[in-house]
Amino acid sequence: MHQHSRPGWDADQAVTVLYGAYYRALAQMAMLLVNDVVVAEEIVEAAFVAMHAAWRRLRNSDKALSYLQRAVVRRARSYRVARSDPSRRQPGPPRTGQPDMTPSQALVVTALHALPPRQREALVLRYYVGLPDTQIAFVMEIPARSASNHAERGTACLRAALERHHAAAAHQPSEDPIIARIPPGSI
Repeated sequence: MHQHSRPGWDADQAVTVLYGAYYRALAQMAMLLVNDVVVAEEIVEAAFVAMHAAWRRLRNSDKALSYLQRAVVRRARSYRVARSDPSRRQPGPPRTGQPDMTPSQALVVTALHALPPRQREALVLRYYVGLPDTQIAFVMEIPARSASNHAERGTACLRAALERHHAAAAHQPSEDPIIARIPPGSI
């Protein structure tokens, strides 16, 4: 991250460089938090706008990246709260999906979205972003021990959900077309 620190940057220069360096990772992080590609992109755009406005306080990209991560988490929470309020829901189909995901990645993302929001946030920040618990706590705005607890509980729940899926898949009948043509009970 230090390669992007420039003490003389103005807000426009900072946003331009940091946007180029971190937009995709932040958008993917937001997608993992809200499960909606369009909303994730809007969240990240808004975070960059807010960072631009706060640049005088930040002054370097180390603080700016943490600021952006925190802003993305906050905005993802706001989106989830608004979406859970039936009077504020937008009509129409959800705009989700990652066309380049493998089936196993899609399974993990689906299981991730079944977790409580704080556990999901902690896992995304720990395993996708690669932050230590102290930084996760800063981004989530909670004590470090709470961040660690959310990550540990989330990992256990995610592991259990994936194990249940694999156990259920092992008991599914074969999709082999030859076996499918054999009448049940004849073997």
